[in-house]
Amino acid sequence: MGEVLIKAEGVSKKFAKNLKKSLWYGLQDVYHGILGKTIDKSLRADEFWAVKDVSFEVRRGECLGLIGHNGAGKSTLLKILNGLIAPDAGTITMYGKVGALIELGAGFNPILTGRENIYNNGAVIGFTKAEIEAKLEAIIAFAELEEFIDMPVQNYSSGMKVRLGFAIAAQLEPDVLIIDEVLAVGDLGFRVKCMNRINELLPTTAVIFVSHAMAQVTTVCTTALLLDHGRLELMSSEIGEVVEQYFLKFKNEEEQFIGDGSVALERFEFVKNNEKGRELFIENGDDIVVEFELKVKKEITDLKFRIGIFNIEYKLLAEVDSSTTSFKANIKEGKMLVRVILKGMYLKYGKYSLHLHVTNGESSKKILRQSNVAHFVVKPTLTVGADFLLASEWE
Repeated sequence: MGEVLIKAEGVSKKFAKNLKKSLWYGLQDVYHGILGKTIDKSLRADEFWAVKDVSFEVRRGECLGLIGHNGAGKSTLLKILNGLIAPDAGTITMYGKVGALIELGAGFNPILTGRENIYNNGAVIGFTKAEIEAKLEAIIAFAELEEFIDMPVQNYSSGMKVRLGFAIAAQLEPDVLIIDEVLAVGDLGFRVKCMNRINELLPTTAVIFVSHAMAQVTTVCTTALLLDHGRLELMSSEIGEVVEQYFLKFKNEEEQFIGDGSVALERFEFVKNNEKGRELFIENGDDIVVEFELKVKKEITDLKFRIGIFNIEYKLLAEVDSSTTSFKANIKEGKMLVRVILKGMYLKYGKYSLHLHVTNGESSKKILRQSNVAHFVVKPTLTVGADFLLASEWE
């Protein structure tokens, strides 16, 4: 195993919610520092811990995936690692040249050209002019900016800035590479190229990789660290375990109801091994059995149902519709119990929500639409690929 290139020990950082108090506390800390007094490490009024007591090591040849939901403390920790802000407690030690891509356009002088910014950024990382010139053409080619490299960066699109920033950070081959969510801005082809480049750098580099795209995390990372409200919740080389905890902490939107009042959803549950519930864990490819009960306030001779499957980014992935089968429901005033089997859920691991639509078949009027009626989690597998795996026969 390679030597330790990144070491964080008990790192903590606090901020004040109020700007005026933040400035006042900052002045107090500077004043106490000048006088040699001990700076107060406890929370003061309106302060909170953005990062609290986080420790980890990253060795050469390792890629640490830093994950957590918005507000978990990832950006604050990255800024501490990159030296943009100082921790209130604990220490960060890094060895060798450090390349960072933690904010779109950070480190670029907008009035300078792309070529001039390559020299500036390379010098900041610690490379000599000769080293930068040796890599210059490779950087420009990787960024795919040959036609625009002598144009001011202020005229670049967000995707062009990302391409240039990553090309500088990756092609100069630093000892430590820190990459934030900025790769989500680039197009698909460039993201794939970035993933491949990270894999090429790994044997000689220590990488910290931040992303909300769990497929990217499991593709390139050797270890994953889950932050929750600034605290280290879980860190393990079993990345699937950490990702599963990430999905479990995801808070879906509250249930949203739209309808005319003629039909009400009494309950919606998964059925497995004679047990029922609104949350379910499945293996990739499993069938799912759902059961829902409706209270109908007037006679409807043709009820149609549709269940939508959404991912955590609230994107519709698939639907099942009762009108595509011979199923037909009619009811007078009272209650109705419906059971449906969702066949072969070949989804990649993650947390998914179900949404229910009920339509009056006679009038084609939607009489009930209810979101987030239940949630299921597909357990992680050894392979990572597309959102769906299609059933197939091979010969």
